Amino acid sequence: MNNNNKVTSYSVAGLGLAVSALGLKMLPKSLGAGIIGFGAAHVLLGLLDTQRPSVRNSF
Repeated sequence: MNNNNKVTSYSVAGLGLAVSALGLKMLPKSLGAGIIGFGAAHVLLGLLDTQRPSVRNSF
């Protein structure tokens, strides 16, 4: 099996990092805080996804 699962997990985390950076630019507005939270959740879930047994044992 190839490591496409790992690439997907890190892509989700990277996208979350980009969304969080966008939220930081919009921080004085209340929408910015929500965008930061949305991005942070994607970072956390993407990194947690790398620890799933089906992803860890795929390479």
